[in-house]
Amino acid sequence: MALVPGDLLTSVLRREPAAPLITYYDDLSGERTELSATTLANWVAKTANLLQEEFDVGPGSTVAVSLPVHWQTAAVLLGVWSCGAAVLDTAGEDDDRFAEADVVLAAADRLPPLEEQDLPELMGLSLHPLGLGMAGYVGPARDFALEVRAHGDVFTPWQPVDPAGPGLLLGGGELTLGGLVATATELADRLGIVAGDRVLVDERTATEAGPVAWLLAPLAAGASLVLNRSVAAAGLAHRAEVERVTATLGVTLDGVRELGRPA
Repeated sequence: MALVPGDLLTSVLRREPAAPLITYYDDLSGERTELSATTLANWVAKTANLLQEEFDVGPGSTVAVSLPVHWQTAAVLLGVWSCGAAVLDTAGEDDDRFAEADVVLAAADRLPPLEEQDLPELMGLSLHPLGLGMAGYVGPARDFALEVRAHGDVFTPWQPVDPAGPGLLLGGGELTLGGLVATATELADRLGIVAGDRVLVDERTATEAGPVAWLLAPLAAGASLVLNRSVAAAGLAHRAEVERVTATLGVTLDGVRELGRPA
């Protein structure tokens, strides 16, 4: 049977459960958050349980995701796919496709225009570095950070995840759940990502390339990620050295291999 996105994380858990898998930097806030495969899997399971138990998300469901590149975004995407549902990757907060989704998950600063739409279910993410809720928020959206804590650390889907089911709806195209893994594996090979790589990715590149490139391709190859938001370009060389980066995606640094470019 074809692999689905959740299988990629399971593979990392079996191989290197405690090693850093995602290291996230926000140069504007000064945040640095590091997640091992075990910690990420914990967040993924809680997210999947929340979606399944509170919103009946499963095969045939669509979850709209309006989130920046972030470690919590990785958990949300993998949580949706673990349920066997499709991610609707929205282009912006004024995207008219939100109404097509069964559930909408959005960053707190993107909620105001969504609150004016007739959405079936709306949930906001504070993206707080410690996973805290949306302080002072009084709108109709449910608070992801507060609700996800109550859910279990182990996830079992109520229905089998079908690799042939929709996995990603982007623009006019669609990838199945199995197609996500196949595409990510092919992309990792084409870019030259190899097992053990530590890949530095900036927010601009990740946003333009999409989650297959910034999240699934490194997982498929057995690599780890150093994600950078609000990046201060002047400090990237030092960061690459400190984080033992072996390759970059969309960033050129002296002495570091740039993925997708001839050696």
